[in-house]
Amino acid sequence: MNPPAENPPGDDASTSRAAGAEWDPELHGLLKRCRPATYEAACRFRQTGDPASLSAVIVGVIEHHVEPGLRAKLREPDDSLRLVEDLGLDSLTMLEIVMLAEDVLRISIHNEELGGLHTLGDVRQLVVCRLCNLPAPPPADLLPGGWLLGEDSPRAS
Repeated sequence: MNPPAENPPGDDASTSRAAGAEWDPELHGLLKRCRPATYEAACRFRQTGDPASLSAVIVGVIEHHVEPGLRAKLREPDDSLRLVEDLGLDSLTMLEIVMLAEDVLRISIHNEELGGLHTLGDVRQLVVCRLCNLPAPPPADLLPGGWLLGEDSPRAS
């Protein structure tokens, strides 16, 4: 194990080392405003590729950008959770989330793909596609209220 960089008192590096994750100062710097569990999941994902860790990283990065009063919705996240309507995210915040996810997960997401991100499931699916070098899924044509063009009923929430 590499020796850790100097850590300020109360830093979560000791927690991460105790959980078996190797200290990564670059990753820690990227996720310094997220919960320690997000950093630990990111370390595990980089080391093992564990899909459960990937989900924890995605939710943790989004959680950091959500207003505190809405964060409870991410405690048991569902793929149908809507980014704008349920979590209050706007386009600038989505761009910040994507930029952080790109750095943490070492992927590239094109700006035009952001328009297809309406739910937590859309974000997860796009990230998995990028990690597997697959094309992005086609965006759903959503109307306000969760209606898909050509459907008789709203999208299940």
